Amino acid sequence: MTDKTMTPEDVVARLRSGMTLGIGGWGSRRKPMALVRALLRSPVTDLTVISYGGPDVGLLAAAGRIRKLVAPFATLDSIPLEPHFRTARQEGAIELMEVDEAMFMWGLHAAANRLPFLPVRAGLGSDVMRVNPALRTVTSPYEDGETFVAMPALRMDAALVHLNRADRSGNGQYLGPDPYFDDLFCEAADSAYVSCERIVDGFGAAVPQSLLVKRYAVTGVVETPNGAHFTSCAPDYGRDEPFQRLYATTPWAEFAERFLSGPDEKSYQSAVQSWHEERK
Repeated sequence: MTDKTMTPEDVVARLRSGMTLGIGGWGSRRKPMALVRALLRSPVTDLTVISYGGPDVGLLAAAGRIRKLVAPFATLDSIPLEPHFRTARQEGAIELMEVDEAMFMWGLHAAANRLPFLPVRAGLGSDVMRVNPALRTVTSPYEDGETFVAMPALRMDAALVHLNRADRSGNGQYLGPDPYFDDLFCEAADSAYVSCERIVDGFGAAVPQSLLVKRYAVTGVVETPNGAHFTSCAPDYGRDEPFQRLYATTPWAEFAERFLSGPDEKSYQSAVQSWHEERK
C-alpha cells in the first residue's frame, strides 16, 4: 500500500488561492486545526469554505482568507456564535450561503455520489429559500407529485479532516461519539487530507464502524498530536475551554501575534503551553 504521509506544510503546498475547501468536524469539535493553522502561514486566500463551522471558519475569516462560506452555522459550541465569523458577516467581508443542517448533509451526499443535487424536504416553508434565491425546487415524477428543495452538490477541490487514528495509506478511525460527516467530506472532494492524533500500523480488533475514512478517498495523511486544539478530539482530549474563551475575547491582531506568528505548529503548541503555565 502507498505511504501517503505528509507534513502540514506539504498539504498546504498543494492548495491554491480561489479553491473550494471543505473542512470537517462540527462546531468546536474535532476540527483539523493544525492544518488550518498551516494554511494561515501560507499565502493561500480567496477561498470558498464549506464547513459545519467553528473556529476553523473564525480563524480564516479573521485573517481575510475567505471569499464565500457555505455553512449551516458557525459556533464554538459552549460559546454560541463564533465571534470572528460574526464580525466578518457584520462588516460584509464574506459572502454566505446559509442552509439547513440536513440540506448541508444532502449536499455532501450528492457530491460524494457525483450527483448534481439531491431532493430534500428541509428548507421548505422557511427563509432558507428567500435568503438563497439561487436554490431551486423539483417535483417528484411519481404519483405523490411532492415538491422538494433541490440541494446542489457541495463539490470541493480539497478537504481537510481530523481523526483520532490513521494508517500510512489513508485509512482513518474515529474513537469518539460522532463521525461528523468526515467521510463525506473526503469523498466529495477531488483531494482529501487527513490529520490525526497518531499514525498506527494497524487497527487491531477495531469496531468496523469506527473505521470511518477509507484510503481510496485520501490523498495525504499527517500526524499532528493535539492537532485539533483548541477544539475537542474525544476521547483523546476535550475542548480547551479557557483557551477558547481567550480566543473569543482577545482582539484578533493580539491573538494572532502571540499564537499564530510562529513558523510552524510546534511554535503554536509551545505558545499555548506557556500561556497555560502563566495562568497557574
